[in-house]
Amino acid sequence: MQRLTGKVAVVTGASRGGGRGIALVLGEEGATVYVTGRSVRGGPTTNDLPETIDETAEMVTARGGVGIAVRCDHTVDAEVEALFERVQKEQGRLDILVNNVWGGYENIESVNFRGAFWEQPLWRWDKMFTAGVRAHYTASRLAAPLMMSQCQGLIVNTTFWDRGKYLANLPYDLAKTAINRMAYGMALEMREHNITAVALSPGWMRTEEVIRHNPTPKELKRTESVEYIGRAVAALAADPNVMEKSGSILTVGDLAREYGFADIDGTQPPAYKMLEEYLRD
Repeated sequence: MQRLTGKVAVVTGASRGGGRGIALVLGEEGATVYVTGRSVRGGPTTNDLPETIDETAEMVTARGGVGIAVRCDHTVDAEVEALFERVQKEQGRLDILVNNVWGGYENIESVNFRGAFWEQPLWRWDKMFTAGVRAHYTASRLAAPLMMSQCQGLIVNTTFWDRGKYLANLPYDLAKTAINRMAYGMALEMREHNITAVALSPGWMRTEEVIRHNPTPKELKRTESVEYIGRAVAALAADPNVMEKSGSILTVGDLAREYGFADIDGTQPPAYKMLEEYLRD
């Protein structure tokens, strides 16, 4: 049974990776899914990668939902405003927003991601806070009024979290902490409107980029599919008591055990824990 038939979702940063995985599962559950990103068929794509929002939208439809591709640079306010105006015009409602768009991973190998903060380029900070934190905020402030009109909704900010541990890169740690706190503040301000806001942390996902870097069999054992987080979002969206989680930082592994879903291979990877060599006390 499709649990989200009639629901309308926006998934940002859905050309590939976790955004694509989330969009596919929402489609499988019957939702109409607007998938956004900058990579379009026949046009420029991020880092010249082959995946596009057009491909994602087609896959959503093939899964049983309705996929709608919308090219949107989430660092350009006018494009984000046009996106939500289109959703309002075409659907008259919005039930689910997944803020997944992100920046700062560019040239991750050439510029040491785990280097000390004084070794980090300022553009990395700028991208993480503009294409990440600010983009989440901008989309949410435009989505909230659409949700308020029907007195219900779910906003999911994808994040990374490991029980409050330092995340080895200062701009990254600060950006993810800001996203987590944003979900908490949004939850407080939207509670009277029955709108849930959470931060959701996946594990190490087998994204297209991860596979392109040829991980070892040992590394692959620590990964999960991009649809695992999608199943977590779908479970939250279908939960009539989801407001009880509003403001929380959630992990995909913990939600799998609570809601009883598994990854595409039937396993149930636990909440991700960073290896000790990545930690700084």
